Amino acid sequence: MEWSLLGPEIYGILFLVAIVAGFIDSIAGGGGLLTIPALLSVGVSPVQTLATNKLQAVGSSFSASLYFIRRGVVDLRSQRFAIVMTIIGAVLGALLVQFMSPDFLRYLLPVLVIMIGLYFLLVPNIGAEDRRHLLGPIAFGCLAGCGIGFYDGMFGPGTGSFFALSYVMLCGYNLAKATAHAKVLNFASNIGALGFFILGGQILWLVGVVMLIGQMIGARLGASLVLSKGKKLIRPLLVTISFLMSIKLLYDHHGETLRSWLAFYF
Repeated sequence: MEWSLLGPEIYGILFLVAIVAGFIDSIAGGGGLLTIPALLSVGVSPVQTLATNKLQAVGSSFSASLYFIRRGVVDLRSQRFAIVMTIIGAVLGALLVQFMSPDFLRYLLPVLVIMIGLYFLLVPNIGAEDRRHLLGPIAFGCLAGCGIGFYDGMFGPGTGSFFALSYVMLCGYNLAKATAHAKVLNFASNIGALGFFILGGQILWLVGVVMLIGQMIGARLGASLVLSKGKKLIRPLLVTISFLMSIKLLYDHHGETLRSWLAFYF
């Protein structure tokens, strides 16, 4: 799909969508709620959409990660093992998805995302301040890094939220610190999975690069608010994005059933 098939105005719209998605994604995750439908709506095939979305998502996670590292919020040395295990998990997930259907994840994911939203909604003090960690770096890397990285390589939606929740629950980080570290692992998993999409030749490079630039701009703006506003901004946005993501996933995979129920009762 070349420039002439989409037109400059479509690229402009996708660029603006990417800015908003990068802003949201750097704070609470869920930027794919905007970018994936946007790509599909302009005629990009589902496979090319997933591949191109992974490329432009690298922009958001890289921009936010770089900002947090430069501000001294994330110590890369302490996260080296988790980063390596996340990349390994993402590579394994991207390999496995080529040989099996991830349908079971489509049914399970809305429930998991709703649980994340309810957790942060009903436990108001969670992530207010640092607590005692439950797992050391190696155990965390093997469990959360590799496990969530595997999920991201295989499927993807909600990865940032899962990483943030893991840092809060398993490492005892406050919510702002957890969000900063989550973006670093999210970037690692994006890089790990992106290689296989490149090898598959499904990426629309011009579209992906335009949206990647937009994601970097939006993520930089969002990352600065994470440190300045902290929990006051992250918690309500995380809860909202979790519920919106759940509704979208339920509609995407059970839309016909939901429409039948509504037609029956109303």
